[in-house]
Amino acid sequence: MLTRDTSAFLQLAHQSAPDFGPPTARAAFLVAPDGFARADQSARDNLYMAQAAAFDAGAAQAQHRELQRALASELPVVCFSGDPATPDALFPNNVFATAPGRLVVGRMRHEIRQREAARRDIRGFFTDLLGYQETDLSMQPHPCELTGALVIDRARGLGFCGLSERCDEEGAALMHQAFGLRATLMFDLAPGEYHANVVLAVLAGRAALICADGFADAAVPGAIAGLYAPHGIALSPAEHAAFAGNAIALSERSVWMSAGAEASLTSTTRNRLREAGFASRSVPLGAIEAGGGSLRCCVAEIF
Repeated sequence: MLTRDTSAFLQLAHQSAPDFGPPTARAAFLVAPDGFARADQSARDNLYMAQAAAFDAGAAQAQHRELQRALASELPVVCFSGDPATPDALFPNNVFATAPGRLVVGRMRHEIRQREAARRDIRGFFTDLLGYQETDLSMQPHPCELTGALVIDRARGLGFCGLSERCDEEGAALMHQAFGLRATLMFDLAPGEYHANVVLAVLAGRAALICADGFADAAVPGAIAGLYAPHGIALSPAEHAAFAGNAIALSERSVWMSAGAEASLTSTTRNRLREAGFASRSVPLGAIEAGGGSLRCCVAEIF
């Protein structure tokens, strides 16, 4: 099912058992922020991106190395080199994503990011080394920026796709098919939002962090919260602005976010995460966040 009908989606979603696949990844990969700088094309529809003077490539490199070390305490993490010709490449989850035995390559909206999809080393790592089958969406015309636009409940096979300039309905349909999902709910993001994973995180299939003001229709975040009740956690505008919604569970016991995001958490949010069985873990990423994304954007999951 691929639909904008929230009621129809919820009816199927409530009947979907957590038997679709593993709820969290078995490994992850990053791309180093070599040549990290403001990409003016990407800045056209990413209001989170800082001005060029705020970019500190050296600090971003150091924070990225610490990110890899920290995440490696929980699962294997591979890091590919970056390229100054692709200054946004440190956010690889928009371009590359996996399902068990499959690599999906996305279609980016901006040409400067479309270059990332041509990397033979990353493709070859999955197809030649791991034997994954490749689904290449990068050459068709519809933007579909993978797990930036599409938040996936891997346990139940459910997708939550935020539509914007970075993903249209046809792109959503292509991703729904590529990941083989049971049901995908499409919804419009609020003006100024570019990716669903900035306003929504599904944590190991049993909880969700939700920034209601990032959705065009206020009924949608309420419906998602109900689906994950009692662990549908509404974030405040301040938590949203600090990238607390750009979080990821890499195991069933912890949720990762930037240090700035964790510092923004209210006592209520912290308590609700603990009640859901999650400890919060964080890494300083202030220099990287100048690029308009945070921790979850840096992590491409390997299933």
